[in-house]
Amino acid sequence: MSVAETLTAARPRSGRTVSFLFLAIAITLIVATPFLPNYYVRVINSLLIYILLGIGLNIVIGYAGLLDLGFVAFYAVGAYSYALLASPQLDLHWPFLLILLVAACLGAATGILLGIPVLRLRGDYLAIVTLGFGEIIRIIINNMDWLTGGPKGIPRLDKASILGIQVARPIDFFWLLLVTVLVVGMLVWRLERSILGKAWAAIREDQDAARGIGINTTNAKLAAFATSATIGSIAGAIFAASQRFVSPESFTLQESVLIVLMIVIGGIGNILGIVAGAAILMLLPEVLREFAEWRILFLGLLMIFLIIVRPAGIVPRSFGPDKLIRRLFGK
Repeated sequence: MSVAETLTAARPRSGRTVSFLFLAIAITLIVATPFLPNYYVRVINSLLIYILLGIGLNIVIGYAGLLDLGFVAFYAVGAYSYALLASPQLDLHWPFLLILLVAACLGAATGILLGIPVLRLRGDYLAIVTLGFGEIIRIIINNMDWLTGGPKGIPRLDKASILGIQVARPIDFFWLLLVTVLVVGMLVWRLERSILGKAWAAIREDQDAARGIGINTTNAKLAAFATSATIGSIAGAIFAASQRFVSPESFTLQESVLIVLMIVIGGIGNILGIVAGAAILMLLPEVLREFAEWRILFLGLLMIFLIIVRPAGIVPRSFGPDKLIRRLFGK
């Protein structure tokens, strides 16, 4: 057997080993989390929230090929939806699931409102407009003291409860976020493989050609913005419920850039890549907390190294969830 044939035969075996390793790490983390101190559970909860945000933004950036730098606006819409409907601010105390539905609807509506003016924009121009949109939302929240509390934010939010079961401890939010991430991830993965997902892929490759073969690019883009914004708003509502406090400081441009970096480093258009990118950008600073003066420098050098060595991301688009499943259970 030649060297090339040997390497070809060994590749599926090594791929299956990597798949089993990925699955083993995920299962170990899930099983071990309930036994960790609250601080570490909160860190993992933050990781899950950013994975959820990454999945949402990936629809626009990874699937449809539209650069959105204002995604944090939808995150803020969801958070302030919960803050206003479950606090003494407006003296409203709605159920958590109802607020989650309202936040999702408001997020979708906001996404469509953003999508309509930018339908004809591409590339850098689209990025600038979405960036401005994110900053406009933050400034509005920061200046509407009578409604949002302004820079002081909204404290004393109600404790969340689902069907009479109170969700207040960090471990409670861990299970809620884990289920949400798994459900949303599965739905988005199926959406990518649907007719709408194929339309997004065509738009990503060439918008003019997609329009030429009969794809309604307007509706497809609006669907991408609306779906992405819905997921971002759901993440924001859960974030507000877990913190029981919201303020404009949590929704700056830096947050949008961080989510974009997770997608770029992990792998554009790949849900598994988002998990890897979020794990690096969220967990590595905690591991390097003892080296407070150097950890940001080290993290920046690592990001540059990964972008040079793995320009397609840690987990490229070709290695998606379907390929992971085939390698785990297929031949």
